[in-house]
Amino acid sequence: MSKVPEKNIGYARYEDINKDELEKDIDAIKSTMPPPSEEDFQHLLKLERWGRRFTFSGYGLILLITATEFFTGGLSAYIFWPLAIVAALFISTGNVSRWANTTHPILHGGYDKVPNIPERYTKKFFAKGARRYVDWLDWIKPQAWEYEHNIMHHYHLGEDDDPDNVERNLQWLIQSKTPMFLRYIIVYGFAGMWKFLYYAPNTLRILENKKNRDQQKLEVTDFQLDPRTKNGLELWMEYYLPYIVIKFVLFPAFFLPFGLHAVFTAFIILLIAEFFANLHSFLVIVPNHSAEDIYMFSEPHKSTGEFYLRQIMGSVNYNTGSDWLDFLHGFLNYQIEHHLFPNMPLSYYQKMQPIVKDICKKHNLEYRQESVFKRIGMTIDLMVGKSKLLRVDGV
Repeated sequence: MSKVPEKNIGYARYEDINKDELEKDIDAIKSTMPPPSEEDFQHLLKLERWGRRFTFSGYGLILLITATEFFTGGLSAYIFWPLAIVAALFISTGNVSRWANTTHPILHGGYDKVPNIPERYTKKFFAKGARRYVDWLDWIKPQAWEYEHNIMHHYHLGEDDDPDNVERNLQWLIQSKTPMFLRYIIVYGFAGMWKFLYYAPNTLRILENKKNRDQQKLEVTDFQLDPRTKNGLELWMEYYLPYIVIKFVLFPAFFLPFGLHAVFTAFIILLIAEFFANLHSFLVIVPNHSAEDIYMFSEPHKSTGEFYLRQIMGSVNYNTGSDWLDFLHGFLNYQIEHHLFPNMPLSYYQKMQPIVKDICKKHNLEYRQESVFKRIGMTIDLMVGKSKLLRVDGV
């Protein structure tokens, strides 16, 4: 095992944890929670409404800007840019909420057991087929992300098969001779485009390799952006172009009644919103499992108790509290609870958190919970090679 940071000293070592007892304690939480109910579903609908209000408010501001420019002949930069930035922030917040607060728990099946729930809010129907364009239109194809995230990431956390291992994925930068200041610039730029550059092609790669294994094919699909390749063409035709055409061509075209300048204005604001959405999602998603106090594992887990232990030692929470704070974090501030119980309604995590913290205290396990802004700094240090993940080898 790698050297343990000073802040971790005093907690039990991985090999000393009684994993059978931990399993019993974690499983006992389920017996304290009532079955998912209409109240939990209404909580989801509230978060969905909040996200949509941000989205509609953003587009409403674009309408205000373009209509005002059309009828008055223009706005001064001192008025235009503050309104444009606020509009972009509203749209980007709605974008992130649609992924984190709605799509994420639904595709985990978190609401499938709610009595009489509309089919469109179940894992079987949400974002399937043409509903992708209504439920979750993004750079990422829902079914590819569902497999990459729900299966490969959740059940191989910190292992070699975990597709979201940041340290491993950034070896091309860490092992390079790039000056440190330039590494930071690269990471900051990457964060603003990460869904396009990383998440979409990576989810396609993972899904294609699963299909190859299912068909007993030996070929391995690589990370492809080039549309001249077979998988690169699929990436552009089924992942990128639907989003590009609808978000950056069709939506701006709605403002054509106010002239071509209005179309261009809407296009620019939507580009800014996309950049903000990438930054926001990067901020709340990537640091959950990436810092010098997070563990990697050289072998697959061997028991349910060991699986639970790895979810705790391989995850970190952010500050939690009100629905509003949790909404802005996409409820990813309950990452430990989510990884222990991935198919639960979001409202459950608020109730489970104090119980999980007490169990960690009982087993002398560190329950990591810090500001998301502190954690993103630690994550970026990992990405540029200034720090390393901890490792549990051969246990």
